[in-house]
Amino acid sequence: MDVMPLLLLVAGSAAIAAAARRTPVPAPLLLVAVGLLVSYLPGVPDYTLDPDVVLPLLLPPLLYTSATDSSYLDLRAQLRPVALLSVGYVLFATFVVGWAVYRLVPGMPLTAALVLGAVVAPPDAVAATAVARRVGLPSRITTILQGESLLNDATAITAYKVALAAAVGEGATWAGGVGEFLVAAVGGVGVGLVLMAPLHWLRTHLKEPLLQNTLSLLIPFVAYAVAEQFHASGVLAVVVVALYLGHRAWEVDFATRLQEEAVWKMVAFVLESAVFALIGLQLPVVVRGLGADEGADAAGYAVVLFLVVVAARFVWVYPAAFLPRLLSARLREREENPTWKGAMITSWAGMRGVVSLAIAFSIPMTVHGGGPFPQRNMILFLTFTTVIGTLVVQGLTLPPLIRLLKLPTPDPQAATLAEANAQAQASRAAERHLEELLADERNALPPPLADRLRMVLERRRNAVWERLGQVNAVTGETVDDTYRRLSREMIGTEREVFVKLRDGRYIDDEMLRTLLRRLDLEEAAAYREAA
Repeated sequence: MDVMPLLLLVAGSAAIAAAARRTPVPAPLLLVAVGLLVSYLPGVPDYTLDPDVVLPLLLPPLLYTSATDSSYLDLRAQLRPVALLSVGYVLFATFVVGWAVYRLVPGMPLTAALVLGAVVAPPDAVAATAVARRVGLPSRITTILQGESLLNDATAITAYKVALAAAVGEGATWAGGVGEFLVAAVGGVGVGLVLMAPLHWLRTHLKEPLLQNTLSLLIPFVAYAVAEQFHASGVLAVVVVALYLGHRAWEVDFATRLQEEAVWKMVAFVLESAVFALIGLQLPVVVRGLGADEGADAAGYAVVLFLVVVAARFVWVYPAAFLPRLLSARLREREENPTWKGAMITSWAGMRGVVSLAIAFSIPMTVHGGGPFPQRNMILFLTFTTVIGTLVVQGLTLPPLIRLLKLPTPDPQAATLAEANAQAQASRAAERHLEELLADERNALPPPLADRLRMVLERRRNAVWERLGQVNAVTGETVDDTYRRLSREMIGTEREVFVKLRDGRYIDDEMLRTLLRRLDLEEAAAYREAA
């Protein structure tokens, strides 16, 4: 097995994603664009998307890291709009796109057109949320987009399986399709509910951080594989488990949390970068399947399909945002009033991604009886152009659209004030508990050490308030910023001394590693406070 193409893909995509941080272009879009350009360079390997790799090996960790970073409470509060998008919209788009393609492409059977509709139905909100983080969308819209991206793949994959069964001649019925959807949904959620408590118990009872992080890396694959084994939705199983574990992450050992955060940030960065680069690199594979005559007509079909996909999302989102509130007084009392600007952003943030391409490449070559799958090459081409079109057109225009609409952005001053109040309450509770502990003779400490514990609490309580204070006219830093910077410089000086002592053979390397780890933890704490 030649590993060089894989190494080139990972290294190249990581370098491009890192470079994107210095440009106004979001990393996913730059990766796709570079992938398109590089795909025809001489000597570039043929990177064909393998659905047997993407769906069971790339999708679970991407879903897991996104779900653990999401808020279970926020998603629960926005469950209705998330469900309307992740289930209702995906099914609506499947039928609308399928019918449009059936009428548009000569010789395209309705069953094959519905396969294409299911393939391009689920938006991939990775790019949208990346833009949201950079531009600063209201938290409600960000939560809805994240929730949609976590759940809509399950709906699309199930709809695809039903449409595919009809297209290949397996005699699928509407009742059978509804039954399969219910089995996949209920089964996926059920598997997640069964697995989440035992997995959390393991995470809290394993005492070795390396074992805990190994378990963390295995969890998404285990949840996905177990659910698929029962013909349930692996996507929903992963999301349910991840939301539960993320909600209860505070119960896990601190060393595990520190390592886990670093590990999963690296995994998400590498996978997301490689996935978007792979999208662009599919161009030669897709075009190769089309003949010269088909290519000329296919370009027109691609433009029309792109417009249908974009319009269908607007047609669904606006009624789904406003009609339920008009019909239900209870919803008007319980839920925040949506705005036309929020619906506009939600409608325009419908970029498609690698899941659509992976599903399309899993379409079989033949149907039952040995005949070729109808219009398979055209389906692959239209899927590719829809993914690229939505990523490039909508992805590039989403940031200026957000700025043009002047949506309310989160108030950093209010967030800091809320953080300061929360820290003050926690510090007061900790101080009371400390005094209770010190009153017990079993916890007797010399006065300097007891005072040091009190100073740590006071320092934590004051740190956030100092961020609201005056700014140094010379450096532009708050008092707290200056404190952290000086603290890090002092730690740097200590680190240099330890290295000199090791080089002079006063201490050995094992002791050096112990001392450096202690300093690293202190510096990490200072960095996290700054963040």
